[in-house]
Amino acid sequence: MTDDIRLAFAHPSERAEASSSIPYDRISLRDYVVEVEIGAFQQERGTLQRVRFNVVVEVLPLSGPIDDDVDRILSYDKVTEAISSELEAERINLLETLAARVAERILLEPQAERVFVRIEKLDRGPFSLGVEIVRARDGTDLGGQTHVAAPHPRIVYLSNAAIESPEIGDWIDQLAVMDAPLILCVGPADVAAPQADNALAQRRIDLLAIEQNAWSLAARDRRCMVVNSRTELDWAMKNGQICIWAPSKIVLDAVDGPSASPRDAVALVAWFAKEMQAKELLVIGQPAPQTDIPVRAVPEEISDLS
Repeated sequence: MTDDIRLAFAHPSERAEASSSIPYDRISLRDYVVEVEIGAFQQERGTLQRVRFNVVVEVLPLSGPIDDDVDRILSYDKVTEAISSELEAERINLLETLAARVAERILLEPQAERVFVRIEKLDRGPFSLGVEIVRARDGTDLGGQTHVAAPHPRIVYLSNAAIESPEIGDWIDQLAVMDAPLILCVGPADVAAPQADNALAQRRIDLLAIEQNAWSLAARDRRCMVVNSRTELDWAMKNGQICIWAPSKIVLDAVDGPSASPRDAVALVAWFAKEMQAKELLVIGQPAPQTDIPVRAVPEEISDLS
């Protein structure tokens, strides 16, 4: 076996040492195993599987004495916290996505210069399946930078009567100039959805029925874009894009999913508004749901939403 092949399967700490031309210090997390629901295949949904993390972080040597001061070094806790934070944020399909997010979060620490992340699934057979990535600062000073928090949106639920109202364009005009990003939400259309004996299949059918109605609303106003992921929602809110929520991905990928059925669309939207830390939930054409965030309801006959 050549040295290159051996290093390809060696621990990330050996790969870091072999590939570094700078005398970095290194901290490592070895064989950190957690149980998590992850995977793109349907058979991986609803099932926990063991995932093993090996992480090496290269840091520049400290200048001056450490003085046994934990605040001067990159704590191991920052590495495990990066893993926990990304696993708790949403259900992830790909190990590649998880590895990249963990590495990016670690690189936000001012001491971190380069990160090796190896993640392996341990329960997919009599072997380990995994990925390894390397991420570096590439000369960019990220010191003191943190994740930019998404704005607190105004989430508006529109009943079907509200969607069909001649006031719909005026409402969107009013909402678009208010003091928060706008996310519109709908329920299913009044046409009955197909029925299935399997509860999981029915849940997906009901979520897709909501998404069909979302696309129908988007077709009526070109300012509105149907969005299904938290990443795209965060981008849209920061860039002034009006969104219509397509719920399937966020609901199905949620670590702590909603207890509300998709058939109770207002309750589902209330869960979503809480997840998004909404500034306000405005319900047009339906009674206000019980929720911990500010909520108000207006009938679809009202033309002024202020």
